[in-house]
Amino acid sequence: MQKFGAWQDDFYAKGAYNETSRYPFTFAELEQRAENAMNPLIFGYVRGGAGDETTQGRNVAGLRAYGLVPRTLRDRANRDLSTELLGRRLQAPIFICPVGVLGAVYPKGDLEIAQMCADLGIAGMYSTLSEATIEEIAEARGDSLGIFQLYPSSDRELTDSFVRRAEAAGFDGLAVTLDAGSLGYRPRDLSHGFTPMRRGTCLANYTSDPRFLELAGVTSKDDLGALRAGRVWSTLFSDPHFTWDNVAHIREMTSLPIVLKGICDPEDARRAKDAGVDVIACSNHGGRQANGGIPAIEHLAAIVDAVDGLPVTFDSGIRDGVDILRAVALGATAVGIGRPYVYGLAIGGREGAAHVVRALLAEADLTMAIDCYAKLSELAVIRVPGY
Repeated sequence: MQKFGAWQDDFYAKGAYNETSRYPFTFAELEQRAENAMNPLIFGYVRGGAGDETTQGRNVAGLRAYGLVPRTLRDRANRDLSTELLGRRLQAPIFICPVGVLGAVYPKGDLEIAQMCADLGIAGMYSTLSEATIEEIAEARGDSLGIFQLYPSSDRELTDSFVRRAEAAGFDGLAVTLDAGSLGYRPRDLSHGFTPMRRGTCLANYTSDPRFLELAGVTSKDDLGALRAGRVWSTLFSDPHFTWDNVAHIREMTSLPIVLKGICDPEDARRAKDAGVDVIACSNHGGRQANGGIPAIEHLAAIVDAVDGLPVTFDSGIRDGVDILRAVALGATAVGIGRPYVYGLAIGGREGAAHVVRALLAEADLTMAIDCYAKLSELAVIRVPGY
């Protein structure tokens, strides 16, 4: 069992000699530092949500409506934060969420994050939108658990190609994103007329795919300029016709375990289980796709009950280590980290992102120690009165 909390000891030891960390320890400072480091358009893209961002804010606030129940006088010298996902034992109940602009946030950012997952031995979910290809990501992640996140295209042959490539590259699972049948309404990006992919950025998986090149009317990506690639991508990215029949098709064509990402309704969760899905991902895309929803965490317990034993992951609004414990206490097998690690990447590449992940795990571990929880199954939360 790894003692994640021991990570903080080195900072106090160095502090005795007036040496302090080059990286921050709170989300607020992370975001501020990242804004200073990033291209304003890319920062707005990462920071932004749908509409007036009410749902994005609710995701964060909703997690804080749950308080851990402290226990006392129990042996907590050794804490076990491990969990099992897709047949693999993970040392911590987290995974890195797919973010489609890592290569625009930091040079070779997609590979930096895959290598960070290999270094730390944590799970990663990797986006269809990337400056590195499926195959390059698969190699960079080493032996760490890797899941390829699929955006179903309006061209089924292109979707099928991505599935086949992910399987051939050796990914451990396939996460099919369900809440991207169209691009969300994002005022921050609209004010700049900006989406990175429309300008040809983070399209390596498309421009390296023979089917995409065929649809673009070229034989080589060398014949495909950035703006033309972005224009073709914009006609193919989302599939508003994607239904349960398409899920059945993907289930039939691949032996990879399937994660359905973006389920918030118990009936949809039960139907997914009946369809042979291996994992349910309770998520509202961090509030980036649709505004007007309730906090994603409010869906979690009902989803877990509905699927009766099928693993359920959670993401949307995680900001610190206590949030991880809150989601696990409500039934999540593993919890996805998004903006925090992206901000760490922005200010320090792989090292900065690793600092953020270690900080989250240290806080989770130390909180368990103080509240006398020795293992994740013991965690208990209640609603904060009057929250």
